[in-house]
Amino acid sequence: MFVSVLFAMFILSACNPSKLSFSEIENVPQKIEEHIDSNLKLQSINDGTKGSYIIFHSNGEIEADLDPQDNIINIIINELNPQDKDIKRNVYYLTTDSKHDTINVLVNGEEIPFDEATIL
Repeated sequence: MFVSVLFAMFILSACNPSKLSFSEIENVPQKIEEHIDSNLKLQSINDGTKGSYIIFHSNGEIEADLDPQDNIINIIINELNPQDKDIKRNVYYLTTDSKHDTINVLVNGEEIPFDEATIL
């Protein structure tokens, strides 16, 4: 009986749909780190599950947020103090749900495309 209950819990947890989330990542996994290209401004790396690492290189501090609308996820990035000196890497982890099938990125109000999208 215990095995049956455990099996049922496993099946139900596997069927649990993903939720929309977006968070900054400090420690990037090594398998993702190997695919990050510092020459690209905007990059997406799908980790093979329901999530993607969004990498944005900027010349200063940024604020980033999500604005989901219908089936579209808008990632809004605002550069607060752009400088011409050091380039800073910003890494975010995005999980999507079945409702959203399109990702747009707006930097300082302007839509920009991904330079590269990778699926691992």
